[in-house]
Amino acid sequence: MSLFVKKITNTFKQLLSRKGRSLLTILGIVIGVAGVIIIVSLGAGAQTLVLGQITKLGTNLIGILPGKSNEKGPPAAVFGVQVTTLTANDVEAIKDTSKVPHAVGVASFVRGNATVISGRESVDTTFSATDGSYPRVQDVEMDRGVFFSDEEGRAGANVIVLGYDVADQLFPNGDELGQIVKVQTNGNNSTAIPFRVIGVQKKLGNVFFQNQDDQVFIPFPIGQKQFLGINYIQFVRVKADSTDNVKSTIEDIQRVLRDQHRIKDIENDDFSVRDLADAIKILTSITDGLRMFLGLMAGISLVVGGIGIMNIMLVTVSERTREIGLRKAIGATSKQIRDQFLFEAVILTSLGGVFGIIVGSLISYLIAVGARYAGYDWSFVISPTAIILAVGVSVLTGITFGLYPAIKAAKLNPIDALRYE
Repeated sequence: MSLFVKKITNTFKQLLSRKGRSLLTILGIVIGVAGVIIIVSLGAGAQTLVLGQITKLGTNLIGILPGKSNEKGPPAAVFGVQVTTLTANDVEAIKDTSKVPHAVGVASFVRGNATVISGRESVDTTFSATDGSYPRVQDVEMDRGVFFSDEEGRAGANVIVLGYDVADQLFPNGDELGQIVKVQTNGNNSTAIPFRVIGVQKKLGNVFFQNQDDQVFIPFPIGQKQFLGINYIQFVRVKADSTDNVKSTIEDIQRVLRDQHRIKDIENDDFSVRDLADAIKILTSITDGLRMFLGLMAGISLVVGGIGIMNIMLVTVSERTREIGLRKAIGATSKQIRDQFLFEAVILTSLGGVFGIIVGSLISYLIAVGARYAGYDWSFVISPTAIILAVGVSVLTGITFGLYPAIKAAKLNPIDALRYE
């Protein structure tokens, strides 16, 4: 044991005699290892965030979008392409309990940008035109007042429900109920339509990177006809009575829409019906590709750090040629010389690995704190597997790139080494 301690002590003395060079060598490994830790931590944090968002939305929620999609990607409507294949008749057919028995709520949506004005105050926000069933479908609670009913929507009542943040900006005193606000859209700049405030949605925060409190809700017919001037539906959400019945409900909806659109071959579908599990698969495929790319970048950093170690060790062998010759002359074997230089390389990379883990963990923690401060349910996760992988890779880097200089030192002829100037 004392021999091993002496070996470590001598190695550190050699490294400390070249402080600047050793520090720069370690830095390359620190960057690579920290990169691995951060990437794995970000991936785990993103996963907890997505699962948290799904919990907020509900695992029995089904989305219907116009346009065909395949299993590997979303329909064109997601990217802002206007697809007009969903209509009010389709929604009414889906609401028929004899055709879709496990659907307990169906809500149509169109959305756009708007400016909400109250006296001298105004807020640029998003309007969601939907049905009275929205709170039931989305499991949304009201903070104050009520949500409008389907009857008010069909009657064309000019009523509005404010998101929590919008209400706070327009009415900081909380006296918004019964007040009249004007809503002006980008497509209707000449006229601001008056609405009576009947409710404020309970604070929700961010769901799928969208602030749910920075929006207003108006009856579907007004948003569709008066604001957007369209006769189609942008998307529909359906709530199944239980998670177990989600798949069967999707099949029922697909069958209804094919009947509505007179589609006989499923390859000709002009709609997309998916649950949140499908959304998770798409998001996972995207994030996995991103993590693989970033992991490759971190791996390149480790390779660069390894090359730096090899160069430093080669320079060290050159500087200590006479010392190597002297040690061989008094009986040191080639194996002992090789092990000495290889041990120095491993110590360098191990130190880089330890500091890399500390730096990577600290940065990951700061990212998690920043995300939570921004309103996201981001968890700080450091995987033991990532730590073991980072340390293992750093040590392997030291062995791989330190082996050549160590072998070169071991092969030096003692007589030639002693003559070296």
